[in-house]
Amino acid sequence: MKIGIIGDGAIGRYVRQQLDARGIATSALMVRAARLNEATDDGILRVASVETLPADINLMIDCAGHAALSEHGPAILRSGRDLVTVSLGALADTALLRALETAGAQGSARLHLASGAIGALDCLQAASVGGLDAVTYVGRKPPLGWKGSPAENVLDLDGLQSAGIHFEGSAGEAATRYPKNANVAAAVAIAGLGFDATKVRLIADPAVSANIHEVHAEGAFGRFTFHIEGRALADNPRSSALAAMSVVAAIMRQRQTVTL
Repeated sequence: MKIGIIGDGAIGRYVRQQLDARGIATSALMVRAARLNEATDDGILRVASVETLPADINLMIDCAGHAALSEHGPAILRSGRDLVTVSLGALADTALLRALETAGAQGSARLHLASGAIGALDCLQAASVGGLDAVTYVGRKPPLGWKGSPAENVLDLDGLQSAGIHFEGSAGEAATRYPKNANVAAAVAIAGLGFDATKVRLIADPAVSANIHEVHAEGAFGRFTFHIEGRALADNPRSSALAAMSVVAAIMRQRQTVTL
């Protein structure tokens, strides 16, 4: 397995370090054209397009976000390379999803969705076989965690004294309005009822210090509630540590004979 990574941010660096610790080298990094000439000492080839990737790379890892998946994803799949992504929120764009599906069929390649910052998706997928009646995702973060998002137009994030809801709607709406915060809602939607039927509630809460994710589901299987309090990567307080870990886990599953 020869691996290339899209993006050199906090998640991309974490993935590289963890793979290196497991004896898996990164063969190439895909970065913006403007960064190709930056001085580096890691010895890793840097490219700006799928066309300039080494021919022997057969697995690409998207650690760069929605725009990168949209720009490079279809070309990667058409080239016959599998792709792992944590940018699940981008799939709320049905045109992009269709383009990725078509490209995958053309290149006989697969798009693997890393679970990101949430768990219980295997349970949700299993429950959907019997039929789901309702799925709700609740995302709760400290006010500063919502800086730069539409929450600023709804709540006074700097002066907030108690928990405030700044969004209620579908997972599709959340993914569109909160592209930097909606990957978890998207993961829940994909595993369960889809973007339109999955309900989302987003909360800014000055009483919490972690990013808290909850999934509530009911159906023929019964009901469950999943709750997780996630920490951020040390390099970037906006990047989920579990999201980065889920990418590494997805890559390791590609190498294992027996997998969950």
